[in-house]
Amino acid sequence: MVDTLFASGRQLDVICLGRLGVDLYAQQVGARLEDVSSFAKYLGGSSANIAFGTARLGLKSAMLTRVGDDHMGRFLVESLQREGCDIRAIKVDPQRLTALVLLGIKDRETFPLVFYRENCADMALCEEDIDEGYIASSKALLITGTHFSTESVFKASSRALDYAEKHDVRRVLDIDYRPVLWGLTGKAEGENRFVASAEVSAHLQRILPRFDLIVGTEEEFLIAGGCEDLIGALRKVRELSAATLVVKLGALGCTVIRGAIPASLDDAEVHRGIRVEVLNVLGAGDAFLSGFLRGWLTGADDRRSCQLANACGGLVVSRHACAPAMPTLAELDYFLNSAEPITRPDLNTELNRLHQVSVPRRHWKPLYIFAFDHRVQLVELAQQAGRDLAALGTLKQLFIQAIERVERDLADQGIAGDVGLLADERFGQDALNAASGRGWWVARPVELPGSRPLVFEPGRSVGSNLVKWPREQIIKCLVQFHPDDEPLLRLEQETQLKALYAASQASGHELLLEVIPPKQHPSSYPDALYRSIKRLYNIGIYPAWWKIESQPDEVWARLDELITERDPYCHGVVLLGLNAPVEELAEGFRQASASKVCRGFAVGRTIFQEPSRAWLAGEIDDATLVDRVQTTFEMLIRAWRSARTTTTA
Repeated sequence: MVDTLFASGRQLDVICLGRLGVDLYAQQVGARLEDVSSFAKYLGGSSANIAFGTARLGLKSAMLTRVGDDHMGRFLVESLQREGCDIRAIKVDPQRLTALVLLGIKDRETFPLVFYRENCADMALCEEDIDEGYIASSKALLITGTHFSTESVFKASSRALDYAEKHDVRRVLDIDYRPVLWGLTGKAEGENRFVASAEVSAHLQRILPRFDLIVGTEEEFLIAGGCEDLIGALRKVRELSAATLVVKLGALGCTVIRGAIPASLDDAEVHRGIRVEVLNVLGAGDAFLSGFLRGWLTGADDRRSCQLANACGGLVVSRHACAPAMPTLAELDYFLNSAEPITRPDLNTELNRLHQVSVPRRHWKPLYIFAFDHRVQLVELAQQAGRDLAALGTLKQLFIQAIERVERDLADQGIAGDVGLLADERFGQDALNAASGRGWWVARPVELPGSRPLVFEPGRSVGSNLVKWPREQIIKCLVQFHPDDEPLLRLEQETQLKALYAASQASGHELLLEVIPPKQHPSSYPDALYRSIKRLYNIGIYPAWWKIESQPDEVWARLDELITERDPYCHGVVLLGLNAPVEELAEGFRQASASKVCRGFAVGRTIFQEPSRAWLAGEIDDATLVDRVQTTFEMLIRAWRSARTTTTA
């Protein structure tokens, strides 16, 4: 059965009113919260998780709440915005801090949780924060039970319901019962999911008649109904509300009840859950409701809505976080249509890849990247000039100034393009620090320069080094790879690349592979690069980016077909320079101009070689160095744009 149609012509599908805070998740699974040594930061709060989850599933969702005027508040707003969630109704509270929650995973049954929500921003939501026109712009309004627990948020939520009723907006209640947030337990007992309270039951029963859809666990319906048995509680709820009731039954699945309450849940249709191995139940209910709303708001029947809900819940219980664990439609399609049941989603390679690449990601404009991750070449220049190697750190910070000026010139001229850089941590750490947080494309290398077979500069445990990297930074790895390499050499390199790819999947960093077939290889066939990339796809490596040399037109056509077929989620290819003259690079740009996968260039020595030599030798000052680097960089941008404009014409 499908619910009555929603109002048409609405800008939004659902507005989520309620909690928005930061979840700090213990990274040590199995430890007591007292013994945890590090935490991962995620967006959290039931309403926010649902806003996030529904946006990820393609709904036009919005968040209505408050955050503090602090770093955590900005993190939350930016996280929702990146996901495609409407943030216009999130108010910034100058007096209060953003809420925090500490969470642990002790075992499959124990999830210690401590709320830091004393006088927090989202609980200061007031009636004046509710805009009638905004509520009227949505098909549905979702409110969680916590936002009826104090006088201020009760009034704010009630006003939102008034406007929703007035403008034919469907109302959804997620009971979301947390006894600690109603003052019924000690402050450190956030894990406790049920404490009977006649006062809370009476409070909730005042609002039940106002909703069209009510969703909760068995325990949550017990508190809403004020009874000790589920059927009795459901009957009490039904006396007060004609709403559709969705009862979450954990691993068993769920049931949807319209009209009379059956004598037993055995008499109701139970939509079976999906069996998976549980890591973390926190956030599973929010994922469930996100999936259900995806079906409900798009006109799906109960079977489909519950299938989506159960699948979303099943995937999230197998993952570490709440909001970031929410699946995409691509993940759900793969999960639900797998030939064999996936009971360990966390170990399924393709599912984990889809979770990385099918989420909303930044769409890059043409990329103009200055590569100065060179270590050997710059060390040689410094030694020839008799300079201390510390000068290379200063040099690379001057390169940042040149990139700033190029970015400013592009903006001033109205030229579409994104700037970026490749810099190493050995001499370029200060440059990397200066570049982070600007919205630039930023990558850093992990390979030991010149190594063949491939060796990682941080050592074999390269993954442990990635923990220190900002998430925005891209892993760049140059490998001198040939598909016809002697077997032991090829296998060693492939093993290293597989380990790096797995590390990038675990850390969440994007991976760029720079593939250069050795020029003096005995089997130097023209298709060596094409076959190299095909081989890496064949062994299960799907980098977000490729970095390659210029290729003839016919090779670009084959590369376009290969990359598009094998990995439609690949961001694309950037062209390297190898210290070629500007004119030669311009010809390479022309050859790549018809390519759909070639997104820009990442050139280094062509830009910095001569100015750096002169600066290290003391022949030019800082300002002249920056001018010369900027000039050559902008010459390459003009050559790139000219090649693309000519092709388009």
